Amino acid sequence: MLLRRFFEGSLAQASYMVGCQATGEAIVVDPNRDVDVYLRAAEDEGMTIRQVTETHIHADFLSGARELARRSGATLLLSAEGGDDWQYAFAEEEGARLLRDGDEIRIGNVTLGVLHTPGHTPEHLTFSVTDGAASDRPMGLITGDFLFVGDVGRPDLLERAAGVADTMEEGARRLWASLERVRAMPDYLQIFPGHGAGSACGKALGAVPTSTLGYEKLVGWAFQCRDEQEFVQKVLEDQPEPPRYFARMKQLNRDGPPLLGTFPVPGRAEPGSLAAALERGEPVVDLRHRDEVAERHVPGTLNIGWGQDFTTWAGWLLPYDRPVHLLAEERGTVQAAVRPLALIGIDRIGAWYGLDALEGWQRSGGVLRGPRVVAWAAPTPAVEDEEALLVDVRSESEWNDGHVPGAVHVHLGSLAEVAASWDRNRPVVLYCRSGNRSAIGASLLEGEGFTDVRHVEGGIRARPAEEERAAARA
Repeated sequence: MLLRRFFEGSLAQASYMVGCQATGEAIVVDPNRDVDVYLRAAEDEGMTIRQVTETHIHADFLSGARELARRSGATLLLSAEGGDDWQYAFAEEEGARLLRDGDEIRIGNVTLGVLHTPGHTPEHLTFSVTDGAASDRPMGLITGDFLFVGDVGRPDLLERAAGVADTMEEGARRLWASLERVRAMPDYLQIFPGHGAGSACGKALGAVPTSTLGYEKLVGWAFQCRDEQEFVQKVLEDQPEPPRYFARMKQLNRDGPPLLGTFPVPGRAEPGSLAAALERGEPVVDLRHRDEVAERHVPGTLNIGWGQDFTTWAGWLLPYDRPVHLLAEERGTVQAAVRPLALIGIDRIGAWYGLDALEGWQRSGGVLRGPRVVAWAAPTPAVEDEEALLVDVRSESEWNDGHVPGAVHVHLGSLAEVAASWDRNRPVVLYCRSGNRSAIGASLLEGEGFTDVRHVEGGIRARPAEEERAAARA
C-alpha cells in the first residue's frame, strides 16, 4: 500500500493519496485546488488516480475534488450523510457515487471504510484504511476535520461562519457521539488529520503531522472530558473567530466549486495607473514587509505582507467581487501570492505593480506616506494628551488573557466595519501581539480616510521588557 501526505502550508491543510502498489490504482482524499500536485505525484509513483473523495464540505479552502476527478477521469465520491441541507448540489452532474456510513471503497487490495462522524459538519466522513495485502484489520483513520493531533474539529462553524442559527450545541453533542464511537476502536490506529497547527478549524491543533488513537486517548483534551456536558462546554469556549471567507467557501463547495484550470498570471501594470485602480475601489495589496511599508507607501493600499498569515488575512479583508491588484518588488513574490489567493477562491487578480508605482504616484502629484510606528512608551501619552483611541486588534481569547487598560477591543477582521462610526480625525493607536496585525490595521484605516493612525511595533510582547527597562532607568 502507498500512503502519501500532502501539506499545504498556506492553509495548514493536509490531503492524502492512498494507492495499491500491486494494481497501480489510487484514491485522493481532500485535494485542494492545486490539482497538478496530485497528478504529478501519481505519475511519480506510477499510479493512476481512479477515485477522488473528501471528508466533508470544507469551509477554509476551495475544494479541488471536482476538478481533480475531471482532470484524471476518476470517479468522484461524496458524502450523502448530513440531511437535505448539506447534500452536494453538483453530485448528479458529476456522476458522483454517494457514500453512506458502512460503505466501502476499494482500490486494488486496499479498502477504505466509510464512517459517518458528524459534529464539525453534519455530513462529515472518516475513512478507515485497510491494507488487504498485509491484514484484514485497518491500520489507520483519515479523519479530516473531525479528529486532529491534540484537538478536535470545531462544531460552531455552521452557526458562526455559515449563519445557520442554533447549531453550535447540537454540533458539539454530535461531535461527542462521534468521539465515543472511535474511542472503542483499537489504540494502534494511526490518525491522519486534515489540518495542522495554524488552521482556524480548531483551537489548539498540534504541529506533529500524525498521531495514534491510543495517544490521543491518553493526552488529547477531548478524550479527558468526563461526560458530554463537560465536552460541550469546553469545545465551544475560546474558539477563534472564523475568517469571513469561510462562509463563501462553504457555499461554493456545497453548490459546486468553480474549476480553476491554471493559476492567474497577472501582467505588470503601468506605474501611473495605480491611482485609477484605487479610485475605482479596487484593492491594491502591498505585499512588502511592514518595515518597508513604514518607510514609504501609497496611501490607500492595503499592507498584507507576504508571509505565513497572508492567506488568512487576505480571506478576511479582500473582496470577491472586484479585481485585486498586487504590489511587490519582484514578480516572483506576486506569483507566489497568487497561488494561495486562488486556493481560497480569489481568482480575480488584476495586475501587479512594481516599486516604480511609488515614483509614478509621486510624479502624478501624490504624496507617499508611512504609518506612524511607535514604541510602547507612546500609547499612554497619546491617550492622555491627545485623547487618542487605543485599539487592541487581537482575537477575543488573546484579549481575555490580558490587555492594556483603557484599550478597546476590535478584532482586525471587523475593524473596517466598527471604525466606520469613529471620528476620522481622532488619533488612533493600534496594537496586537507582534506588530503584524496592527500594521495591517493601520493601512486599512488609512485607506478608510483616518488622518492620524499609529501602530505599536513589537506588539504587546514588547511591553513588559520595555517597561522593565524604563523602570530600571528611573
